[in-house]
Amino acid sequence: MNESTVTRRQAPLHDPKKKILCVVANPAVHKGFPVGFYARELTGPYLHFIRAGHQIDICSPKGGKVALDAQSDPEHEMTQEPDDLISIGFKHHRAFAEQLGDTPSIADVDLDAYDAVFVVGGGSPLVTFKGDTVLYARIAQAYEAGKVMGFICHGTCLLNWVTLSDGSRLVDGKTWTGFADSEEATVNAAMGVTVFDETIEAEATKNPNTRFETAGPFEPFAIRDGNLVTGQQQNSTALVAQLVIEALGEH
Repeated sequence: MNESTVTRRQAPLHDPKKKILCVVANPAVHKGFPVGFYARELTGPYLHFIRAGHQIDICSPKGGKVALDAQSDPEHEMTQEPDDLISIGFKHHRAFAEQLGDTPSIADVDLDAYDAVFVVGGGSPLVTFKGDTVLYARIAQAYEAGKVMGFICHGTCLLNWVTLSDGSRLVDGKTWTGFADSEEATVNAAMGVTVFDETIEAEATKNPNTRFETAGPFEPFAIRDGNLVTGQQQNSTALVAQLVIEALGEH
């Protein structure tokens, strides 16, 4: 009798419950285009986090109503994500929609109540995060308190700007990733305009004390370096979420 190969896999139903604060950018207009946060970069990790048994809250730098990037909204005529069924479900979930309708400002959030902070990307972060010293200070505070810190896609722009209490950059001595210049070039060609004059990769390479890595354009790629977890772009959401969950499991 020939025996087939049998694979068995088991995991605990839930990790010990932790609290995660998701930070999404406030809406803005950039070069004539409305910009917000990238839907899949919030809803994908959010689903992974709640399936792991964790509690999720959403905030924004300035507070108030936040908006999906049109290109990421699966129900928008400009969408590039028509098959993003997860985001469609979240959009039509009453409690989730209410959270997006009135987010608290990160300045008013009790960071001590959270085990992790997860920063979402999209078109807005490079526009609205830059120069926001309150946001920088809160991110530095969370990092220095030993919290797990997750960043994805354009949300990683903060890592070029946030300094710690000793004057060093948060990413000094760290290996990380974010939206690549090769991906910016693809977006620029599609839009017919240079969307961002200052890019994450170009700025990161100016820092001799950090290591910025990327995979091929739009390939899923994520890095964990200690408590710092980063993902290259929207296709990396599952990888980033898994690494954040793993890091939380060690706390």
